[in-house]
Amino acid sequence: MNDRAARGSSAQIRARLIGAWRAVSWQENDAEGNFVFPMGEEAKGQLIYSAEGRMSAHLVSANMARFAKADWRAATAEERARAWLEYFGYYGGFSIDEEKKAVIHHVEGGSFPNMVGTEQVRYFRFEGERLVLNAETPWGKVQVVWEKLS
Repeated sequence: MNDRAARGSSAQIRARLIGAWRAVSWQENDAEGNFVFPMGEEAKGQLIYSAEGRMSAHLVSANMARFAKADWRAATAEERARAWLEYFGYYGGFSIDEEKKAVIHHVEGGSFPNMVGTEQVRYFRFEGERLVLNAETPWGKVQVVWEKLS
């Protein structure tokens, strides 16, 4: 089997990616080699890839604190700051780089404005019904494991 066949074609990879995924784990490996769980060890999330080439990723703390009032515009500065640290999400288009075995997220908007207009490279592998995405970031190596929703 040649190297390309072992990796799969863009069409095969795209077909496996399309759909909704739920977060199983999100961990970071910092410069000292320590594992950190940015949203806690029980973070929740959803990743969606559409057949039209669109994507959306959301990760949230499992224990996200509620605001005192039902109107989000009435949140205190403390509530807003805490909520920002307990949620991470972005959306845009996506493409596949077969050679790098990567899916590239073309960020159009999200909770962290510095990502807008960037290409976020996520190195992937499939483990059964799970999708493992790895990324090199300015703050360390990140790994998010997703499980396909039926």
